[in-house]
Amino acid sequence: MKSICAVNGVRAAGIKEGKFGLTLVDAQGTAAGVFTSNIVRAPGIELMIERIKQGRLEAIIANSGCANAYTGKRGYQDAEQMAAIAGDSLHIDQEHIGVASTGVIGRYLDLQLIEQQCKKITPLLANSSDAEDQAARAIMTTDLVSKHALVDVGSFRVAGICKGSGMIAPNMGTMLAFIYTDASIDPNPLKSALRKATRRTFNRIVVDGDMSTNDIALCTATGEVGRVSMIEFEQALEKCCRSLAQQIAGDGEGATKLIEVWVRGASDESTAADIARSIVGSSLVKAAIYGEDPNWGRILAAAGKSGHAFDPYDISLWIGNDIHRIPLVDDGKIVVDLNRARGIIHQKKVLIEFKMNIGNGEATAWGCDLTEEYVRINGRYTT
Repeated sequence: MKSICAVNGVRAAGIKEGKFGLTLVDAQGTAAGVFTSNIVRAPGIELMIERIKQGRLEAIIANSGCANAYTGKRGYQDAEQMAAIAGDSLHIDQEHIGVASTGVIGRYLDLQLIEQQCKKITPLLANSSDAEDQAARAIMTTDLVSKHALVDVGSFRVAGICKGSGMIAPNMGTMLAFIYTDASIDPNPLKSALRKATRRTFNRIVVDGDMSTNDIALCTATGEVGRVSMIEFEQALEKCCRSLAQQIAGDGEGATKLIEVWVRGASDESTAADIARSIVGSSLVKAAIYGEDPNWGRILAAAGKSGHAFDPYDISLWIGNDIHRIPLVDDGKIVVDLNRARGIIHQKKVLIEFKMNIGNGEATAWGCDLTEEYVRINGRYTT
């Protein structure tokens, strides 16, 4: 099994009809959520911010094709009705149903279509790889591939599916993530663990610098295998979220390369994260990586605009991949071999390492290159 259906107590199903899809996940347990920080957030997000305070979910319904964002009071009522549709189908109190939407902003939900799709897929709910794959594909918009992650610790599992490709920026992006564990975790520790994992993973991916109105990550603990070590759980949850985040970055709209930026030697982790995001979020860095142009000066310039002070002549810089790294700057001295640097960035994954000599803070961020295809996709998104 790919991921969430490998977790005890989880069933999934999905359907995609043209641009419009619907996903159902049936799993009961304690729950936590994190949401977009965009002030123009969808009514469904407003609804879930309130509902997640109960610390429990019994199912999730998510649609693609319409974001139900900037839809006001009607949009809020439609989100409630969407939950009610799932509740009727699953015989669950709608107050315990999570709601998520993704798609075009400023359009109202087609509740009749959602109800029809819900009736079609409810009988198909299953604990299987095929059912999960249909659920993951149903929420895709401009994604090219479905995204799954599974961390099997032995005594318990943490797994998730997500979607995300464009409008991806720090503090979450246009992403829906549904994460499950069969461990028994109380609501407050679960919330704390999810926020920590999100800060170190989903909040460190940058595709285009734009933040969505609909970002949501929900985590449900079914408790099927009982209590586990919280340290082990936090590590497994972060590992699961990191895999999903990397998949989102690698599937960025129009992307041809995954970019990973590792910053170390900063004063603290937060500073390192800001610098890493500044580098991976730079349009000039992204364009250079796409063109396989080792214009490393753009990396330094991007680090310098992060808002954090450092001595630019007391840093080291490398570029490479998971196997080889090539030095560009060594303790402030230029040592780059441009021919070797060109060769290394032909790879599908490009690793940038930026080292300061201030402290022990380190962090990693992920993104992708910027291509003509990104402009084509977003220049015609609604047409």
